[in-house]
Amino acid sequence: MNPGARSAIRYEADETPPARLAFGLGLQLAVLSINSVVLVAAIVFRAGGAEESLFWGVFATVLACGAATALQALRLGRVGAGYVVLTGTSSTFIAVCVTALAEGGPAMLATLVVVSSLVQIALSTRLSLLRRVLTPTVTGTVIMLLPVTVMPILFRMLHQTSPDDPAAAGPVSAFVTIAALIGIGLKGTSTLRLWAPAIGVVAGSLVAGWFGIYDTGRVAGAAWFGLPEGRWPGLDLDFGPAFWALLPGFVFVTLIGTTKSIGVAVAIQRVSWRRPRAVDFRSVQGTVAGEGAGNLLAGLAGTMPNTPYPIGVPITELTGVAARSVGVAAGAVFIVLAFVPKALALILAIPGPVVAATIMVVMAMLFVAGMREVVQSGADYRTGLIAGVSFWTGAGFQAGMIFPEFFSEFAGGLLSNGMTAGGLMAILLTALTELTGPRGSRFRGWLDRDELPRLHEFLGAFAARGGWGADMEGRLQSVGEETLLTLLRRDEEADGSEDRSSPGRRRLLLTARKEGGGAVLEFVAGTGDDDANLQDRIALLAEQPDAEDRIEQEGSLRLLRHFASSIRHQQFHNADVVTVRVDAAASSRGGS
Repeated sequence: MNPGARSAIRYEADETPPARLAFGLGLQLAVLSINSVVLVAAIVFRAGGAEESLFWGVFATVLACGAATALQALRLGRVGAGYVVLTGTSSTFIAVCVTALAEGGPAMLATLVVVSSLVQIALSTRLSLLRRVLTPTVTGTVIMLLPVTVMPILFRMLHQTSPDDPAAAGPVSAFVTIAALIGIGLKGTSTLRLWAPAIGVVAGSLVAGWFGIYDTGRVAGAAWFGLPEGRWPGLDLDFGPAFWALLPGFVFVTLIGTTKSIGVAVAIQRVSWRRPRAVDFRSVQGTVAGEGAGNLLAGLAGTMPNTPYPIGVPITELTGVAARSVGVAAGAVFIVLAFVPKALALILAIPGPVVAATIMVVMAMLFVAGMREVVQSGADYRTGLIAGVSFWTGAGFQAGMIFPEFFSEFAGGLLSNGMTAGGLMAILLTALTELTGPRGSRFRGWLDRDELPRLHEFLGAFAARGGWGADMEGRLQSVGEETLLTLLRRDEEADGSEDRSSPGRRRLLLTARKEGGGAVLEFVAGTGDDDANLQDRIALLAEQPDAEDRIEQEGSLRLLRHFASSIRHQQFHNADVVTVRVDAAASSRGGS
């Protein structure tokens, strides 16, 4: 992608659209998701034999999802994405939650959700340790598999009509919905695209009402306001054998959910800015922490875990509005719906074919977003092999075509979910690639100018071991020096001091390894206070060459752009990771 390319975003994540627009888009997101939220919660409590807690479970689920959605958008401290990340229930958790309800009841379920959420929150603080495994190839593959796991459900929903209903009711309602969405998406104005999902749902619902398949009885029988029947189940603090037997399964499924969350967090960043930006992994950490906080709320409320929904990604791309206020509005709508059964019934009465047709279109857009993530990561034969094998593994397990006699009951049917199976395959293949690859040479020191002689000596010895000549040695040393100076300058600009004895002094770890005929240098340093991403700043230099003459401090970046064939800067709360590739070509290459 051209670094200077601009998307059709009308409002970026940190911009403020009119309140009515933000509320309208938040309402659309809630309408498109509420069915899944309520349906999965109802399935879990019914299948787990907890009918007496059904109404409370659904109420608590909608409430917790609303609070988590708002939290993700608001980003309180290090908790939350700072983007429109809709939160809802997930079929991934059905098996373990049903087992927990059957074994120990709602109180046992609540305790397991609380404990596993704390594990997830702890994981978010050390997400940088997984950077070699949770690569763009892995997250892109998981994003592509999300529609694969949802589409079979949507295809079944297309047929959700009564035998007494007209045979054409479902197909015609679905066709009108899809036609409205695609027509507006392809030919509508930017203003009309803001309301494309709502227009599609309304158009399909009107046709459904004409056929008589819109459930007006459900709406008429619902109360306007009120709390559900049932009561809060509390927490089971006995920690008996059943708890310890079920906890590993809950933690494992939570970790799988984390992989999905990372994919969603990366994808929403890609579509939320007019100018392409490097992924901010601090926001990814915030997404995982926000999911953990949402699950903590869900557990304390006595219901099942929640997880980020990918639907916010294609809706943002379709409408062109990425403002955080949309996520806050969606969360508020969820919370209000929990206390207004009449409004909840109005949405739940929308026929299955209309809901399915709407989500099918946005899921198709999400699949393309996953493909884009894999390609933008610099696809070569390795990443292509990992993505291809993992995707079709997930699709095969989702369809129940890969040795179902062996795997259908494995780990409670965990591998029957395509996203889980494919995501695990992608992680395993990536980990295998890392473990069997060259370990590389390591340099440990301080992020300090005084380390430059040692750094030059280290890179010179690395070049000699690699069989490279003086030209490659010089370029490696130049890249090492300019990367160190650039990171150091960010620190000095942040605290206004060049005193290297200050408490903010940072450790530096450099790993150098041969790869594909070139060299890859990975610099890891504790994070400073500067928000500027080196990858973005270099892209800006490429887009605006005249800026080089105006900004003297960009000299190191210009040299990096000259000597390196690619630069990737990952910013975590606890570490800066800069990965630079230097090709062993006869002449230096530019670009990033």
